[in-house]
Amino acid sequence: MTDIIHLLPDAVANQIAAGEVVQRPASAVKELLENSIDAGADKIQLVIKDAGKALIQIVDNGCGMSVTDARMCFERHATSKVKKAEDLFAIRTMGFRGEAMASIAAISQVEMKTRRHEDEIGTCISIEGAVVTSQEPVATTAGTQIAIKNLFFNTPARRNFLKSNPVEMRHIIDEFTRVALAHPDVFFSLHHDGTEIFNLPKGNLKQRIIHLFGNNYNERLVPVEEETTIINLKGYIGKPAFAKKTRGEQFFFVNNRFIKDPYLNHAVSSAFEDLLPDDSYPLYVLFIEIDPSKIDVNVHPTKTEIKYLDEKSIYAIMKSAVKRSIGRYNISPTLDFDQETGFSNMITQKAVEDIVPPSINFNPDFNPFTSDSSSTSGYASSPRNYEAKPSAKNWGSLYEVVEQPVVEQASFYADEPIFETKQKQYMQLHNRYIVSQIKSGLMVIDQQMAHERILYERFLVHLDDRKGASQQSLFPQTITLNANDFELAKSLLDDIKSLGFDVREFGKNTLVVE
Repeated sequence: MTDIIHLLPDAVANQIAAGEVVQRPASAVKELLENSIDAGADKIQLVIKDAGKALIQIVDNGCGMSVTDARMCFERHATSKVKKAEDLFAIRTMGFRGEAMASIAAISQVEMKTRRHEDEIGTCISIEGAVVTSQEPVATTAGTQIAIKNLFFNTPARRNFLKSNPVEMRHIIDEFTRVALAHPDVFFSLHHDGTEIFNLPKGNLKQRIIHLFGNNYNERLVPVEEETTIINLKGYIGKPAFAKKTRGEQFFFVNNRFIKDPYLNHAVSSAFEDLLPDDSYPLYVLFIEIDPSKIDVNVHPTKTEIKYLDEKSIYAIMKSAVKRSIGRYNISPTLDFDQETGFSNMITQKAVEDIVPPSINFNPDFNPFTSDSSSTSGYASSPRNYEAKPSAKNWGSLYEVVEQPVVEQASFYADEPIFETKQKQYMQLHNRYIVSQIKSGLMVIDQQMAHERILYERFLVHLDDRKGASQQSLFPQTITLNANDFELAKSLLDDIKSLGFDVREFGKNTLVVE
């Protein structure tokens, strides 16, 4: 019997590896952006066509590469960032495995132009399906330009599983946002199909957040800063009043690397405790600086998971720091007794000197041990006007029933309207709930939720019929969204119009409702 185990060809092995590293266009965008950051670039331009399916182009002003390095960077496990095993526990760069460029080249058509700052002539290399088709000198600017065309052109099954352009573009914006947040000192721009999505000048973290999410985020941000022997924590959290019902504005960075960590996310959520409505998620952009030897970033191919040496301490530090920031900036409900009305002011509004002491009348001839009429007059002159006890002659008055006017007690529901029908009785409580009798007891209906359900059922019918009633507004309303929400809204425009809303694009990240 012949041997059946054999080595895979490089082209096949690269395609298998690419399945882990490059899952969609956004994965390639992430790898290219991180390579530009590692190259020391402070200006990065990203150009996208057809949501990354036709073109992904990166232009940076980094250190560039020599002729030999330009060829080597597309080989598997070729990297400039790790030389020995010990380097894996002192990683400060974004990439280190040497798999990204080889994986991208295996499933696309790549053209790269690069030149070092000290060189006069650069090099241009073209690769198709992991095969180098040409490499020649070229006059180009210092830095690197990489164009990835026809992603997954040789793996049709993977290309067929890609989502629609709006969905894929949202994933690209997500990756772009994460890298841009981690490096506010770098200029970034993003263009899609000839339209500018982002133009982010250099600045600080707060400015970068505002440029990415909108000017209205300026009032929502609360700084967080904590320095300990274990970690240094800095960043911003959002005020509870601006929490959203959907996730997407939660960012953790460890040594400037974006990570996903449910455990640390719970630390932030627990710091807010009862300040958030149900199913609401606060904004946070938090950076953790930690000794690289105390973490392991080589856990997942996407490098978004990290193992910590002392995870519980990091949890406690983060929760405490966020809680302190919430209290310091007075965004949690507190009782400030210095601002409350003083108790002395609640007694009277008159000045103390305006108060006149009451006069006291007394009889100096009063003798309590005498029983004549003079004693009676003594009591009469006393300021203590006690009621005289009834005499025995009027003993019948002791048993007379004193009839007092009966005050009709107001009903608890006196102001609540009651609606009667032939069969049932309905009542409205607090202008919010409808109370009705049923056979098994009592039924309480939330008016708002019931109304929302009625509208929901009506909209479902409109979606099926595609005939929603509409009336043109006298004054059109404009709505400005962040880039990610705008892409989501664009994908839903047809469904929104079928419900009767005349909505269309109106400039950058703006919709108009007519």
